[in-house]
Amino acid sequence: MSKEPDTTPPLIDRIGDGLSRVATAMRTEAWSSAEAIGLNPTQLQILTFLVAGRRSGMRVKQIAGYLGVSQPTTTDSVNALLRKGLVEKRPDPSDARALSVATTPAGEDAVRQAGRLASATEDAIASLSRLEQQDLLMHLVKIIRSLQAAGAIPEQRMCVNCRYFRPHVYDDPKAPHHCAFVDAAFGPAELRVDCGEYETAEPEAQRAAWRLFNRETV
Repeated sequence: MSKEPDTTPPLIDRIGDGLSRVATAMRTEAWSSAEAIGLNPTQLQILTFLVAGRRSGMRVKQIAGYLGVSQPTTTDSVNALLRKGLVEKRPDPSDARALSVATTPAGEDAVRQAGRLASATEDAIASLSRLEQQDLLMHLVKIIRSLQAAGAIPEQRMCVNCRYFRPHVYDDPKAPHHCAFVDAAFGPAELRVDCGEYETAEPEAQRAAWRLFNRETV
């Protein structure tokens, strides 16, 4: 008797399909969260980025690069936030001729309010064990870095790209890494995919740190 052909989609396809479904839920929640405070998702993304980043502000070009959208689109969103009193423009401390965008207290309140809204995605992740959450974070960091290397997304402010990141400098498996910015050890569960203190490491330093992070031969 002939065996029935295997019609199960390849593993990569099934993972991609699963991530697509999660992304759909997150996009829906992003719209709901933004609309609840009178914004659209791009405006809320900008506010969240500014709150998490340097308090002195960021230039429109930097914000556009982070979001992966055009500068005109970013400018329109920033202007809308200005009209709502959620951001303000300040002289850029690194260039007196330029302006940077920073959140106002009202903008910070809006981000906090959005963060308090119910999220089914966060509930689903919270249902995983601590170890499962840590493993998921590690896999996401690897996927994000691969996407960044392929030019599919802008550079992300992750620990593994940062000049302050020192992987596997301690024997403690719970805290093997070191952050030179805060001069402290930290573990896999504390890896960040977006850090306000992030500074890009030189390409060769990034590659060396990544090899060491993955326990490859440097």
